[in-house]
Amino acid sequence: MSGDGPFEVLTMGRIGVDLYPDQVGVGLADVESFGKYLGGSATNVAVAAARHGRRSAVISRTGDDPFGTYIHRELRGYGVDDRYVTPVAGLPTPITFCEIFPPDRFPLYFYRRPLAPDLVIHPEELDLDAIRDAAVFWVTVTGLSTEPSRAATLAALRARGRAGITVLDLDYRPMLWDRPEDAPDWVAQALPHITLAVGNTEECEVAVGEREPAAAAAALHARGVGTAIVKRGGEGVHGSTADGVSVDVPVHPVKVLNGLGAGDAFGGALCHGLLSGWGLERTLRFANVAGAIVASRLACAPAMPTSEEVEREQESAGHG
Repeated sequence: MSGDGPFEVLTMGRIGVDLYPDQVGVGLADVESFGKYLGGSATNVAVAAARHGRRSAVISRTGDDPFGTYIHRELRGYGVDDRYVTPVAGLPTPITFCEIFPPDRFPLYFYRRPLAPDLVIHPEELDLDAIRDAAVFWVTVTGLSTEPSRAATLAALRARGRAGITVLDLDYRPMLWDRPEDAPDWVAQALPHITLAVGNTEECEVAVGEREPAAAAAALHARGVGTAIVKRGGEGVHGSTADGVSVDVPVHPVKVLNGLGAGDAFGGALCHGLLSGWGLERTLRFANVAGAIVASRLACAPAMPTSEEVEREQESAGHG
């Protein structure tokens, strides 16, 4: 690590290039042009945290190709440390396409075969000191989907030893698993190392077999997770702690353009609130607004708001 000290937010997981259509309400077969953006859930969380002024980095891998070069340039442009993003010879940098059908249909098409470079993270490559020292360490369920990423993710969590804020993003994409039915077992191996878990109701059902928010949070607490956050889409978000704090925060209404990336904006803002020492309710309200702002915009990484933007939006809605 450099002399700048530990990272405030260190994420590990997906990275790639998003190619999002310039035409809204049009299927890919008829789209005429696309915008090119930095993407990948763990990467977007690091970008979102950096937008709130947090010193962030991502652990991931790209192809040794022009898209990999683009990713490094974009990371540095957003103020995200790219030292742990390395190339994999012979594999292409992943590309993700989407279709945009507001307000609630945004199909994703992942081009990650034969194997995405961000799943070729080996345990011996990890900077375990940086992982131990980061104030927030954020991993995803997708990182458990195959080897060697699975071994690396679990090795990082074991080395971390539940220090500070250790987050599992329940980010579950069945199309990224060769055997989706194995996901609950691997999540069960990760949860004992986690202090905070965050996911939507479907992801919670995969992780702990419970979909109802309070029941899902209780099941996560029973597995040792200190803080459980269940995103409920249009119904807001439920959060609780193992010591009995429970809050429900309503959705922040916006005109949705593209819902993709909203959860990652929520994640970066969540990290910022926790690092700021805010209570759970204030943190979730702030994160909800950050996610809503991104849902009202086209892209993911470029759409991530600053703290000042979130605060202005809160004030305009009368709950700053």
